[in-house]
Amino acid sequence: MPFAISNIALPAFDHQRELAALPDLGFTGLEVAPSRVWRDGWNSGRVEAYRRTVEAAGLTVVGLHSLFFDCPELGLFKTPELRARTLDFMVELSALCRDLGGRTLIYGGGRRRGDLPADEARAETRRFLSELLPRVEGHGTRLCFEPLGPRDSDFLNTAAECLALTEEVNHPGLGLQLDAKALMENGETGPDSFAAVKGRLDHFHANDPGLVPPGSTGTVDHALLGRRLRAIGYDGWVSSEQRLLSEADPLADVARGAALLKECYA
Repeated sequence: MPFAISNIALPAFDHQRELAALPDLGFTGLEVAPSRVWRDGWNSGRVEAYRRTVEAAGLTVVGLHSLFFDCPELGLFKTPELRARTLDFMVELSALCRDLGGRTLIYGGGRRRGDLPADEARAETRRFLSELLPRVEGHGTRLCFEPLGPRDSDFLNTAAECLALTEEVNHPGLGLQLDAKALMENGETGPDSFAAVKGRLDHFHANDPGLVPPGSTGTVDHALLGRRLRAIGYDGWVSSEQRLLSEADPLADVARGAALLKECYA
């Protein structure tokens, strides 16, 4: 399993120096939160320049996450006007992912259903995807709903729910992702949860609550999850999802995350 790290672990807008240090720590991939790269959006020139910087450091962009950080008003279950804007924005994100050389778009926040009944939320999600996926299928990207614990979302919490949606929609542009802390919170660390996604898993987030360096809290059994992934023959990206904690020395925490990945997921 190759290792990636999210750029939320790096200083915002200027992390060229840190990128160059990542391969020596064992990372070959970079997961990109667009809000950590550009303050006011992107264009083709900016995208090409960032991709060149990443690749010059010996890294590959694996995909995008933190999709709506700069646009919290967007997401599922919105007004017709915001729904249309969300669809357009996700098409733009898919094209951005393609142009950076990535494949996966991890859809985390921006999907609280509130008082909307669960069956109506599922029906609206299917309608939304039926409009979105045909618009991006030429990009070669794959949208993955991120399983989240009950504190982080009230819709599509479990890996089983995300798998059921993927099977129902049955489109190559809709994939599967697993998230370490959510697996623990939702009680889905058993072998059956992993067997269900064997051969279909697109991405894995190694993380802890609070997005501190993986392994820091002691609440996530990364060694167990690494064994589960190896048992199903997963050979895709394991991405350290950890946030920047120290502007003065960001690489110290990055190195801690890298050590945990090597110990548990190699």
